[in-house]
Amino acid sequence: MLKYHSDLEERLVDFAVSIIRIAESLPETKAGKHIRGQLTRSGTSPAPNYGEAQDAESRADFIHKMKISLKELRETRVWLQMIVKAALVKSPSKVKPIIKEAEELIAIFVASVKTAKKNLKRN
Repeated sequence: MLKYHSDLEERLVDFAVSIIRIAESLPETKAGKHIRGQLTRSGTSPAPNYGEAQDAESRADFIHKMKISLKELRETRVWLQMIVKAALVKSPSKVKPIIKEAEELIAIFVASVKTAKKNLKRN
């Protein structure tokens, strides 16, 4: 089980690094600067929030921290979709795998939150 957590944490860190790289490639326009800041904040926060969830004080606290990561992942996915649709990067096709990773991470977090909620009700 510990391996799963470290694998997920590693995926989240790799995701954050990809987000940083995309953010750094955005144009120096008003829109580019705005999206850069928003994307950097939302896209780099799931990894540390997941780390905090691993040391949650209770199952309810774990669920809360996981839901924060989930919210940030969903926000990041929307920013990435905007970047592609607005063609704000030279190669929008390079952003699409990051959107796919966001969607996979979202699915993992949705499942984890559902399981944790189910287990909370049992106890």
